[in-house]
Amino acid sequence: MKIDVIGDVHGCFEELCSLFMELGYEKEESIYVHPDGRIPVFVGDLTDRGPESLKVIQLVYEMVVKLEKAKYVPGNHCNKLYRFFLGNKVKQQHGLETTVAEFESLDNKQQAKIRQQFMELYEGAPLYLEFPEVNAVVAHAGIKSSYIGRHDNKVKTFVLYGDITGEFDESGKPIRRDWAQSYHGDTWIVYGHTPVLNPRIVNKSINIDTGCVFGNKLTAFRLPEETTVSVLSEQPFNEEKFRSFPD
Repeated sequence: MKIDVIGDVHGCFEELCSLFMELGYEKEESIYVHPDGRIPVFVGDLTDRGPESLKVIQLVYEMVVKLEKAKYVPGNHCNKLYRFFLGNKVKQQHGLETTVAEFESLDNKQQAKIRQQFMELYEGAPLYLEFPEVNAVVAHAGIKSSYIGRHDNKVKTFVLYGDITGEFDESGKPIRRDWAQSYHGDTWIVYGHTPVLNPRIVNKSINIDTGCVFGNKLTAFRLPEETTVSVLSEQPFNEEKFRSFPD
């Protein structure tokens, strides 16, 4: 087995297509397929903030659900969109408003189709994926060693939001512990969620959310090769959105 784990797309459809081409995939009708049978794995946060969230949903639905050519784990933005589609009261902020605006511009028939596709994708997704063949676990915001094998609410909160403290900084962002520093497993943990300028490897974990929607790049981590491939973003660069970590 060979996999390509793709970082947070956030509606950047054109960059996703470019990344597939850079990775050596070929366009077959409406999807991308690798001639060597590599499996794309989406690390969540498909939508919000970027210009074409609905196109991303449609592509990932085709590849994951309909044709079973890819894998997907949900992110916190996916969870929020799912709750919106359920009819729950969800604040339309932090990017959800861009996806909702796209959705509301469609006619009723198109809306019903997109809603059905996304809900089927989300409801069929595991909280995280284990790939023993390449010695890896893929989870949107990461996962602790002790959580692997568990699927309870505590694990769900961690894989969607990271190691949150329940407190917020002066700008209103949730304060999260740097869990990767205390990870000492021998399995790769591949995750996204926190935008960084370059893929961040700590112990045997790698954060591949390189902030495409904030103007940096979209990144994939290839296994078993343990290499990264990135394409440049077409979005405006917003430096303040990136988290820096102490050396």
